[in-house]
Amino acid sequence: MIKIIEVDSKKHLKSFIMLPFRLYKDDPAWVPPLIPDQYKFFDPQKNPYYLHSEVRLFLAVEDSRVIGRISAHTNTQHQKEHKEDIGFFGFFECENNGKAAQMLFDAAAEWNRRHGFNTMRGPMNFSVNQEVGLLIDGFSDPPMVMMPHARPYYKELYEICGLQKTMDLYAYLSEREQMPERVERIAAAIERRAGVSIRSLSKKKKQLRKDIESVFEIYTKAWEYNWGNVPMTNAEFDHIVDELLPLADPDLIFIAEKDGHPAGFSLAMPNYNEVLQVMQGRVNPLTLIKALFAQKKIGSARVITMGIIKEYQGRGIDTLFYYYSYKNGLPKGFFRGEFSWVLENNTMMIRVAEMLDAKIYKTYRIYDKQI
Repeated sequence: MIKIIEVDSKKHLKSFIMLPFRLYKDDPAWVPPLIPDQYKFFDPQKNPYYLHSEVRLFLAVEDSRVIGRISAHTNTQHQKEHKEDIGFFGFFECENNGKAAQMLFDAAAEWNRRHGFNTMRGPMNFSVNQEVGLLIDGFSDPPMVMMPHARPYYKELYEICGLQKTMDLYAYLSEREQMPERVERIAAAIERRAGVSIRSLSKKKKQLRKDIESVFEIYTKAWEYNWGNVPMTNAEFDHIVDELLPLADPDLIFIAEKDGHPAGFSLAMPNYNEVLQVMQGRVNPLTLIKALFAQKKIGSARVITMGIIKEYQGRGIDTLFYYYSYKNGLPKGFFRGEFSWVLENNTMMIRVAEMLDAKIYKTYRIYDKQI
């Protein structure tokens, strides 16, 4: 007999966190998250998401054995931005069991319904500023940093449970060891025509703080009109900066300026999932030694986010960001680059990716369910 229980104890939370380690144990493409980081993520005292929104975690249990999990959560930032009665779900993992999946989605839907929502959207872990979407194509390659993975049968479970596609997200992959001359010529022409300067993030502490403030300003303005955009709170932005900055490479973070004013920014990260794969979720002396060796051999990077203020859009600044990501990344040995994620209706970014000979190699889907 299957039953749904709420996560209300340390024991339940451990089961919630550890379930994927069993479900994916034979999947070489899965990248285990660090277990201590997962506990911090679901700690209301340590994750600023809990400061503005509610979260409830559920487990599906059959004969004392955990076979599935899901979260249901509000997102007050989304409500403020879009004025929609939409609740959310995320962190869905389940054995290939249609009944268990239906019960999990029903539990999340009922929780959202009680909070006054008429639609449930996901998967969002917890918002568009974190891991988003269900992988529906491209299962053989491990995901890059801050991108999710999934079992191939999840798509069928979602759809037999009444969830319907609302938007696809593309991950583009480029593999090259040198910059094409054509791209260099195009970038030089754009730079002259647009009259912008591109620089890397400052490595000086005082200027670095100013640069980070500029990035937050650009991010807030540039993403204002994007589908599903949810502005980060100051606490969320500071939290993600504190998490990413020690791992970031300043040579892969760019600010575009026009007449001394910030016009856009781009953030690429070395693909630390190559490090996480060797750690297998554990932090101990052995895995730390493995991590040090793996870090030196990282051969890929992901362009995580890019924002251009509206009045500067359409001038080719996005192409310049990709160009400089290549220019600075290739000498470091980052010969595989992912551009993700790109909305399926973002024709401008799709054209730029195709111009750089990047190909869609993973597709993620966001679903809605009327509740």
